[in-house]
Amino acid sequence: MNEGVSLKRTMVQAAHCAFPYTIPIFAGFWFLGLTYGVYMNVAGFSVLYPMLMSLTIFGGSLEFIAVNMMLSAYAPVQTLMVAFVVQARHLFYGISMLDQFKGMGFKKLYLIFGMCDETFSINYSAEIPEHIDRGWFMFFVTLLNHFYWVSGATIGGLLGSLIPFHAEGLEFVMTAMFVVIFLEQWFKEKKHYTAVIGLGASALCLVIFGADSFMIPSMICILCLLTAFRKPIERTGGLQ
Repeated sequence: MNEGVSLKRTMVQAAHCAFPYTIPIFAGFWFLGLTYGVYMNVAGFSVLYPMLMSLTIFGGSLEFIAVNMMLSAYAPVQTLMVAFVVQARHLFYGISMLDQFKGMGFKKLYLIFGMCDETFSINYSAEIPEHIDRGWFMFFVTLLNHFYWVSGATIGGLLGSLIPFHAEGLEFVMTAMFVVIFLEQWFKEKKHYTAVIGLGASALCLVIFGADSFMIPSMICILCLLTAFRKPIERTGGLQ
């Protein structure tokens, strides 16, 4: 009985601690989720499609692309390749979280499934108080962000046929949200070596590969540079 009460208290504390971190994600996910639900409705799909796709795929960019693929000729190999390229950046997220996911028990499976860009950013960089269980904190960050996206997409699908809606330009919501997250991390860091490496590598790859193809080369470049300079950066406190 006492163990059950203690576990419940631990979960409640972790949920309360995690929720404020997810508020900016809520704003972005709901706007884009609503847009996605409306978009699927306009494309001729019932509300079940955005609800189930957001619940199981949980990859915003891929879900938007999937609408056109579902309306096109059956091409499983092409679909697999597109999905891999679009979501390939998650490979690097997973490598970065290997140590942090150790000892998470059954929660690890859901943490791996639900690790989107925004959830990775919070779970990787959040300053979790010592009295808060780290595993449950990450779990609730992941669960809340997942819920925001699924609920937004579902409501968008329900309202799509009732309210005239133009989605053009709303993708900027996600850009603005990433800028806010980046600035928050920038102000928390004492030194900005990692941020400068990320910005420099991304800018260089953008020039070389173009806007449509720079993401994966940027991630590879950043990973190589951070691996190569990890010890010097750690010695100077650049990862704190």
